[in-house]
Amino acid sequence: LSPSTSAPSSLPSAPLTAGGRSPSLRGSWRLGNGNGSLRLPAEVPGCAHTALSRRGLVQDPYYRFNDVMYRWISLDNWTYSRTFKTPFDIRKWQRINLVFEGVDTVAHILINNVTLGTTDNMFNRYSFDITSVIKEVNFVEVRFLSAISYAAEQSRCHTAYSIPPACPPPVQKGECHANFIRKEQCSFGWDWGPSFPTQGIWKDVRIEAYNYYHLIYFSLTPFFGNTQQWSLEIESIFDVVSSKPIAGLVTVNIPKLQTQQTYNVKLQPGEGSIVLLVNINKSSTVEAWWPNGHGKQTGYNVTTTFTMEAGYQIEKFSKAYFRTVELVQEPIPGSPGLSFYFRINGRPIFIKGSNWIPADSFQDRVTYDKLWLLLKSAADANMNALRVWGGGVYEQDDFYDICDELGIMIWQDFMFACALYPTDQNYLESVRAEVSHQVRRLKSHPSIILWSGNNENEAAIASDWFSIPHADREVYIKDYVLLYVKNIREIVLAEDKSRPFVASSPTNGVESVKEGWLSQNPYDTHYGDTHFYDYSSDCWNWTVYPKTRFASEYGFQSWPSFSTLEKVSSTEDWSYTSNFSLHRQHHENGNDQMLQQIGYHFKLPQTTDPIKKFKDTIYLTQVMQAQCTKTETEFYRFSQSEIINGEGHTMGALYWQLNDIWQAPSWASLEYGGKWKLLHYFAQHFFAPLLPVAYEDKGVLYIYGVSDLHTDHELTLKVTVHSWSSLEPVCTLAKDGVTVRAQSAVPIYKESINDLLERCRNCTRKSCVVTFYLVGEGGLRSPTNHHFLSSLKDAVGLEKAQLSAAVSQQDDVYVFDLQTTAVAPFVTLDVGSIKGRFSDNGFLMIEKKKVVVFYPWEPTGAEELEKSLTLTSLMDVA
Repeated sequence: LSPSTSAPSSLPSAPLTAGGRSPSLRGSWRLGNGNGSLRLPAEVPGCAHTALSRRGLVQDPYYRFNDVMYRWISLDNWTYSRTFKTPFDIRKWQRINLVFEGVDTVAHILINNVTLGTTDNMFNRYSFDITSVIKEVNFVEVRFLSAISYAAEQSRCHTAYSIPPACPPPVQKGECHANFIRKEQCSFGWDWGPSFPTQGIWKDVRIEAYNYYHLIYFSLTPFFGNTQQWSLEIESIFDVVSSKPIAGLVTVNIPKLQTQQTYNVKLQPGEGSIVLLVNINKSSTVEAWWPNGHGKQTGYNVTTTFTMEAGYQIEKFSKAYFRTVELVQEPIPGSPGLSFYFRINGRPIFIKGSNWIPADSFQDRVTYDKLWLLLKSAADANMNALRVWGGGVYEQDDFYDICDELGIMIWQDFMFACALYPTDQNYLESVRAEVSHQVRRLKSHPSIILWSGNNENEAAIASDWFSIPHADREVYIKDYVLLYVKNIREIVLAEDKSRPFVASSPTNGVESVKEGWLSQNPYDTHYGDTHFYDYSSDCWNWTVYPKTRFASEYGFQSWPSFSTLEKVSSTEDWSYTSNFSLHRQHHENGNDQMLQQIGYHFKLPQTTDPIKKFKDTIYLTQVMQAQCTKTETEFYRFSQSEIINGEGHTMGALYWQLNDIWQAPSWASLEYGGKWKLLHYFAQHFFAPLLPVAYEDKGVLYIYGVSDLHTDHELTLKVTVHSWSSLEPVCTLAKDGVTVRAQSAVPIYKESINDLLERCRNCTRKSCVVTFYLVGEGGLRSPTNHHFLSSLKDAVGLEKAQLSAAVSQQDDVYVFDLQTTAVAPFVTLDVGSIKGRFSDNGFLMIEKKKVVVFYPWEPTGAEELEKSLTLTSLMDVA
C-alpha cells in the first residue's frame, strides 16, 4: 500500500484539556526512502533504523560490523507519512495545532500537501497551527533530510572561519560536523559508541484543539524564605487565542500541607504566563526531599484548578517537592582558591555517583523499564548523583521522575560537548528555543541540582585542543561567551532562579567568571571541578590523582562480559586481537592501554586455548577497571576533610561512566542490557555510607574512617592479616573506641608496614594481605575493605582454589552457598545472560564459606542458575 491510498485510521479519543482535545498520532505510520525504492510500516515514536530492523530488512544494527555496513540508512532521506481521521468536529475549535514533542532532526512538515514549516533541532518542541488546513481526513508527511548531509552543508556555508573539530578521529568511525546540527552529538560517533545519525519522530506527536486558552507548560519550584517558611512558585504558560484578555480564578490545593489558596488572574492574548506564589501553611510540617542515603524523597500532591470566564476549566495534578540547593564557592582556611560543594537543605553533601550517557543509539528502544533498571542499579550501588552528559540528549520525563523517586541528584549539562559551535543568528535562535523549552520542561524536578552549559568546551579553548592560531583565539572566545553566557545562561537565570548554573565542566566556577568566563587552567585543583584521565601511570599509585575540590569525570576502560558480546559477534571474533575487537574499540590504543594497566599488577593470560584466553582477558580488564576506579574514588572520599599543600576538601566523585550505549569496551560499570560489571559491585562498597579506606605513604599504612552518616559513631576497627597460603588469619587486631565523625573522613589508624609485618610473624609484603572493617552497635557495619602489600603477580603462596557453589531458592531470590579450598582473590560469579545481579561479586575470599544472594530481574530457577554458573578467581587465569 502506498501511504496515500491506505485507509485512514481513527485516533484514540483523548482526554479533555481546557475543554480542548489532544489526540496522539503515535502508532502506525508509513516510511519511505528518498527514491521510493523502500516502503514499509513504521512505529512512531521511532526511527528509520528500528523500523527497518523490525521488518527484518536489516539485521540488528549492533551486530558485528553493521554500524559501518548500514551507513547508507543515515545517508538516505526518509519520509514518514500517515492518513488520519480527525476525531472531533473541526468547526467547534478556534485553534488546532499539530505538535511534535521531538523531531530528529532536519525535516520539512506538510499536512494535506500544505507546508507547515521546518525543523532543525532534535531538542526542541514544534507546534504548527493547522486550523485552516485540517480536514475530516488528513494526510500528514514529515520529509527528513540526512543529518550527515545537512551538517556538511551547514559547515560548508559557514565561510567566515572554521569551527573545529571537522571530524572525529578515524578510530571512532564516525561522521563529520556534528557541531553544526542540534542533534545528539554522540550519534555521529564517540570514543565509546557507534555512529548512527538517526532520522525519525522520536517523541510524541499529537493534535491539540482548543478555544480561548491552552496550557503549554506548568512548573512548581520550591523556595525557602528568610522567614523560615516554604513557598511554592507555580508557573503556567498558556497560548491564549481569544482576542481580548481572559480573567478567572486559580485554586491551588495541597491537602497534606493544609494549604489552599485562590487567586484572581488575567491572561493576555498570545503567549501568556501566570506566576503564583503559594505560601505553605505555617502550622504544617514540610518534609524535605533528600538525596539517596540522606533521608526520604517525600513529595506532596498538588491540584491546581484554572476556572476562567470563558467557562473552561483545567485541572492539573502534580507533585511538589521541597528542597533547597546551593553551590558553595567560598574561601577555605589554609588554602588558596575556593571550595566547590553542594549544600542540600542546608546540609553539605558529598556527591557520589557517575556520568550518564544515552542508554541506546535508538531512543525509541529506551523504555521505562530500561531506565528503571539502570537508575535503580545506580541507587543500589549507594550513588546519590549522576551527571547527564552534554553529548547525549536531555533525557525523557520518565528518567527524571525515577531520579526524583530514588533520590538521585542530577547535574544537567546542556547538549554541547568537546567542540566549538557556530553562533550565527539562526543557530542562536534555535538554541534559545531549545534551552527555554528544556528548562521549562524540567525545572520542577527536585533531582536536578545544577545546570551546566557544556562539556569540556572551556577546557578545549584553554588547552587549545584544536590548535587555533593565537591571532584567531579572540573570535572563538567571543563565540563561547556569546553562546553559553549571553544566551544560555541568561535564559536559564530568567526561567529558573531555584538552582545554580555553571558555564562548563570542568570549570573554575566563579574564578572562571572573573577571568572572562575562560580560565587559564580549567583543571586547577583549587577551584571548581576537574576531569582526569591517565592510562599510562600505575593506577594503584594514589599520588597521581588530583586532590581536587570536585572530581566530575575520571575512569578506566574494561570489556563487557562474554555473554554480552556473544549476542553481537561470531566465533571468529572471540579473541582480543580480532578485527571485531579492534572495530569495537573506539578509543585510540584502548585495548593496549588496558593490557598495560593489567600488566602492572597481574600476569596476563598464557593459555593456548583462544576462547579461554579471550574470556580470561575480559575478566582481567574488569578486575583492573574495578580496582583502579576503587583506588581513585577512595582517594577522593578520604580527601574530603583535609587540606594538604593547599589541596583537598574534595566533595564529589562522579566516575566516567555509568551505562553503555552498545556492546563494546568502554568506561561503563553497567553493560549494555544492564548487567553489572565488577566495577559496579565495587562501587557498592566504595560508595558505602560508612567505609574504612587504607593507603600507604612512605612505608606507613594509614586507615581513614569515611562517613556520610549524619551523626558521629563510636566504632571498633578490625584489622586482619592473612597469608596468601592459608584460610586461617595470621593475626587480628581490634581497635575499640574509634570515633568516626559525621559526614567526614578522619584518620583512625596508623602503623608502619614493617611494624605490622613484625607483629604478624612470618609475613612479608609478598606473602600477606590486610583486610579491615568497622563495626558498631545496632548492626552498624562497613563493608570489608582490603589493602594489597604487593602486586598480585608477585604474590607468594597463592594457590589455585577449588571453588564450588550450591544454589537454593528463598522467596523470590536465590542463595549461592560458596566454598573455597584456598584464599581466592577477585572471586567472580557469572550466570551468563540470565538477567539479575548478585549481592556481592569480585570479592577477596579469605574464609572457607561465603553466602551470596542473586536478585533475578526475570523469572529463572535454581537449576538453570546452577547450570549457567561460572566461578572464576585470579588463579584460574594465570
